[in-house]
Amino acid sequence: MAYTIAETCIDVKDTACVDVCPVDCIHPTKNEAEAFAQVHQLFIDPEECIDCGACEPVCPVEAIFENDALPEKSKHYAQINAVYYKRSE
Repeated sequence: MAYTIAETCIDVKDTACVDVCPVDCIHPTKNEAEAFAQVHQLFIDPEECIDCGACEPVCPVEAIFENDALPEKSKHYAQINAVYYKRSE
């Protein structure tokens, strides 16, 4: 079960989660300047996420949830995260 970044990341894009991810599945990073500037939030690749949970406690805006624990109002963000990676391919 992957993790998902939800709406409280919008316009925050704190990259503490990127720094702790052991498999580099959170993008765009600040090093991807053009992509980073074009989006309003960060995204977790559901295919690459190893479900380690390292990202969740470091998020200062509590935007990261295990998919099974997404609040009802945020469940659609699992699809939003997945769609971001389908467009990036």
